[in-house]
This record gives sequence, structure tokens and C-alpha cells, in this order.
Amino acid sequence: MPQDVAIENRSGPRYVHAFPVRAEWDTNDGTHIVAEGETENIGPEGTLIHLQRELPPVGGRVNLRVMGDSGEKLSVITEVIRIERNPAHPQAALQLLGETDEWRGLVWEEAGVKMSEADNDYDEDELY
Repeated sequence: MPQDVAIENRSGPRYVHAFPVRAEWDTNDGTHIVAEGETENIGPEGTLIHLQRELPPVGGRVNLRVMGDSGEKLSVITEVIRIERNPAHPQAALQLLGETDEWRGLVWEEAGVKMSEADNDYDEDELY
């Protein structure tokens, strides 16, 4: 289990890992948006994602597809709970509306393993 885990009171441990994602949602005027990006961090019930341009509205529903090496890893429905409108790095915090067992097994636990592997690959002695 990784030691560098950030604890957030709402949902538990979050792991830093960048899975590619595809997000789809409808705007208030009915326009269908498809955006690609990546996860910033992953919790057992949601994720913070970085998108290239547009952000979904807070309270809106987003169909989030997490991609793996061989295609789609998992597709889930989420709700936007917060957005960060930083022009250089727009982000949306998403909370799952179901499929939490699948999410935990296929995405969250893998992110924890990947983060642990990255920590183990880092050796301070190699810097000198």
C-alpha cells in the first residue's frame, strides 16, 4: 500500500495517476460536448480530471470513460461537484453516481499500484 496518500474527508484516500479519459456531457443549451483529458487524482468514489478546454457545469452529469492500454477500461456516470477555471489547467471534480465496486477494482486500486510503483522507482541517490 502506498505511503504517500492524501486523505480527503469526503471520500477517502486519493492516488495520483494520469489515466487518459473521455468525458461527454450536454450543456444547458443542449449542445453535446466530447472532451479528452486525464485524471489528476483518483479516489474510491470519484476523480479530479484535467480537460483541455471546456468544463462541464457544476451539478451536471458527465459520462466518463477511463481508457487503458487496450481501449476503454470503464465507463461511469458522474456528477460534477466542483470546477477549477484555471485557463492553463482547467479541472473538474467528479463524483460517481454508481459502479463504485467496478471503479474501485478497475481504476482506484490500479492507480494505487501505479503510484506505489512510481514511488519505488524513484531513488534519491540517482540524483547525485
